[in-house]
Amino acid sequence: MSVQNQVRPIIVKKIIDGGHGGHHGGAWKVAYADFVTAMMAFFLLMWLLGATTEKQRKSIADYFAPTTAMTRTESAGGNGLFGGSSITSVDKYPNAAGQTGSRSLTIPRDATGGPKEASGAKKESDRRRFENIRDVIMKRMMANPNLRRLAKNMRFTETEEGLRIDLVDESDFSMFGMGTDRMTPDAIQMLREVGDVIRQVPNGIKIRGHTDSFTWEKDPRGANNWRLSVERAEVTRRFLAGLRIENERFMRIEGVADREPYNPEDGFDPRNRRMSIILGWS
Repeated sequence: MSVQNQVRPIIVKKIIDGGHGGHHGGAWKVAYADFVTAMMAFFLLMWLLGATTEKQRKSIADYFAPTTAMTRTESAGGNGLFGGSSITSVDKYPNAAGQTGSRSLTIPRDATGGPKEASGAKKESDRRRFENIRDVIMKRMMANPNLRRLAKNMRFTETEEGLRIDLVDESDFSMFGMGTDRMTPDAIQMLREVGDVIRQVPNGIKIRGHTDSFTWEKDPRGANNWRLSVERAEVTRRFLAGLRIENERFMRIEGVADREPYNPEDGFDPRNRRMSIILGWS
């Protein structure tokens, strides 16, 4: 036998140790980490939805909206240094009515405090003030033996203009002498109680005179309900001014004759004769 035939072949056996990847490592860890990250993002999203207002959520959504991002990169100098030319150049931002589209007017408003929020807070403050005014006036009326019987002639109504205080005539009570602008003693006492209370608040004041439908065509003085309602409103304003209510607070006096009756079905109802003192919203 030759020497070449006596040489045995060398066999190399390569063994790859898989380790313990099936239990303590491997791709499942990556998947679990992705799951935990997604859950954290989900809970963060739920927290944001519960902790923000509708306007704040809209601002966040607009920030991440692709169309908004594209608009910003294509306008207001977003495509390069001083690419917008100047601060007064017209941009592509969506502008509210009345805006010219210049960059000086497109700064986003703080989402936590717009005019509507401020207006709503002032209205709630006024509403609490109006409730206090009503309570104080009625307590003063009931505490005065001479005015207790007239408390039923006072009405408090919240309207779009503010708090309306109506001093209403009845068959046994009149604010003014029939067909005149002379205030009766009872009306003077009532109006003094009202004036002493509203003097302490800053709200603007409107005074509106109302009459019934009694006509004055044959009156030799040329009197009529329009003139009478205005004259009575002015007398009321002068009386309140005499109680040290500042002139700047009087926003308007007006007479509407019998055009806004208390009882639309009976133009001659004495309750149609009344004075309305309106405290405006702030």
